[in-house]
Amino acid sequence: MKTDITRDEAFELFKKYNKEAFHIRHAITLEKVLMWYANKLGYEGEREYWGIVGLLHDIDFELYPDEHCKKAVDLLKEGGVNESVIRSVCSHGYGICSDIKPEHEMEKVLFAVDELTGLINAAALMRPSKSTKDMELKSLKKKFKSKGFAAGCDRDIIKRGAEMLGMELNDLLKDTLEAMKDCEDEIDEMMIGYEG
Repeated sequence: MKTDITRDEAFELFKKYNKEAFHIRHAITLEKVLMWYANKLGYEGEREYWGIVGLLHDIDFELYPDEHCKKAVDLLKEGGVNESVIRSVCSHGYGICSDIKPEHEMEKVLFAVDELTGLINAAALMRPSKSTKDMELKSLKKKFKSKGFAAGCDRDIIKRGAEMLGMELNDLLKDTLEAMKDCEDEIDEMMIGYEG
């Protein structure tokens, strides 16, 4: 799988349309989490591709939330991004704002972890450490079950994503938490200068 765009070019393209630190952190988080899953699932040779899709997945969300996964097509085409990446980006809105079904394993991972990483980040911010590193799975499961906590993170999408991947929800929570623990320091370093 080829991207026709380097990681640095993809990041510059993303930042052209996204200025808020929250959106930049979410994009980098998805990049790193998808790369972690690429390694875990035996797609080491496609790590960069998985990462670039993760980085670009919400390119249109900050400026065009009502056209999410639709405006992305134009922005990515203008940026020289190929059809394969565009398809993968748009597939994460399947059944919500897109009719492109996740088919490749990477697309299913993206669909499953997009909302989940948001939930994990929100849970980390509630901790004294503000970190995922000392978060236990049971604590995350409690937050997942609490409807009032991070109500914007759609649990049904996360459950559907686990089903798509043929994973138990528990395993998806465990693996994604592990991925975020592994890349937290790297993400924090990359966010220097964006978060005031």
